Amino acid sequence: MALTESDLLDAGDDELVELFGKSPAGDLPKGPLEGTGIVRWGGRWLARPFAWLVRVAVWRGKVFDPEGYLSNRMTSFDVLAILAQVYKGPSLLDGQECIVIDYSRISLAARGVRDEMRQVDQGLYLGVVWLYGLRVGWFALRVPEVDPTLPEAGQAAAG
Repeated sequence: MALTESDLLDAGDDELVELFGKSPAGDLPKGPLEGTGIVRWGGRWLARPFAWLVRVAVWRGKVFDPEGYLSNRMTSFDVLAILAQVYKGPSLLDGQECIVIDYSRISLAARGVRDEMRQVDQGLYLGVVWLYGLRVGWFALRVPEVDPTLPEAGQAAAG
């Protein structure tokens, strides 16, 4: 059965650590991904309202550039901000390969932040947020679903 963002929101911290640890880094994503913030303090009852609040008011996901950079999608207006470098490297959690989102070299606003992520299912990534070397949160990134009934761009232009 496929994992969903909802499954990640319902998981406890130990379950997220275990899932992250057994998952492969996966391919570097390209283009926009939908984001969900995941908190583990305050219990599971706080995870869904917090995820909704973050999504509406603060952070909506990330846009990956094929050249090894990304921008965060901020606010409900999808303002692209807070740039980072993206590459594969060892995780601070377990030393195994992950996708590293490194803000330290190019972002003044997030210099102490390092995100790491691994692909936990088709089109779904689980990420861990580090602040000055301390694990402070989790997030999910999902490749947006495309409606299969919509015509492809090439077919629409030809018709």
